[in-house]
Amino acid sequence: MDFTQLLHALLLGIVEGLTEFLPISSTGHLILAGDLLDFNDERGKLFHIVVQTGAILAVCWEYRVKLGAVAAGLGSDPAARRFVANLAVAFMPLAILGLIFGKTIKAHLFQPVPVALAFILGGVFILWAERRRHVVRFESVDELRWQDALKLGFAQAFALIPGTSRSGATIIGGLFFGLSRKAAAEFSFFLAIPTLFAATAYQLWKERALLNADDLGMWAVGFVSAFVSAFLCVRWLLRYISTHDFTIFAWYRIAFGLVVLGTAYTGAVDWTQS
Repeated sequence: MDFTQLLHALLLGIVEGLTEFLPISSTGHLILAGDLLDFNDERGKLFHIVVQTGAILAVCWEYRVKLGAVAAGLGSDPAARRFVANLAVAFMPLAILGLIFGKTIKAHLFQPVPVALAFILGGVFILWAERRRHVVRFESVDELRWQDALKLGFAQAFALIPGTSRSGATIIGGLFFGLSRKAAAEFSFFLAIPTLFAATAYQLWKERALLNADDLGMWAVGFVSAFVSAFLCVRWLLRYISTHDFTIFAWYRIAFGLVVLGTAYTGAVDWTQS
């Protein structure tokens, strides 16, 4: 394991952790960063799966008290059972649509230029959502009904398009469906747990032939950097949205997407997959 590989693992882990729970698309950033670092081959895609686990566990740690209370109350607490049922219902649209369309999407859209276009369109959508009148009907994730969870699940399914952002689609969908900013963000965090764990397990099983003990050092560096950066990012986001909206992320997405398109068009950056 050479130093360059470990440095790439560190950088990509940080990218995953900082972008997984912000409405700016971790998949899109990993595709672009991996392309720049020449690490978007099959081995690189397997690495992306591994570091995603670090980001998921950061949310589990941040909400360990809530998750522990839910687990302890499943046998006797209706609120705990409703919480788990809502996550299961919200998980289903992306799972089903992903199994149906996943291969087609990966074949045609997991490339820098389509990702950049999704960045821009997602930014425009966030601006539109924030300029609408936001009527709050749910201050907490515990108030949601299964019908509301299902709507949020369909919103999350838009994240099958790389560059859209799983958290962004869920959060902005939450705003449309009457969740407070905090409730929308937290439901996005909680929904990430079954969604990303299932996706990680499925992809690891599919790509098990690529598993190699020689890559353990690289995986460890990426995993730890993703965990730490995701943990810090989740805490920062919850503080930020207590006094701000999501407009800054919209402008970031638009600017970032335009930079990628501009560099691809002029040849300033060799986007080898575009």
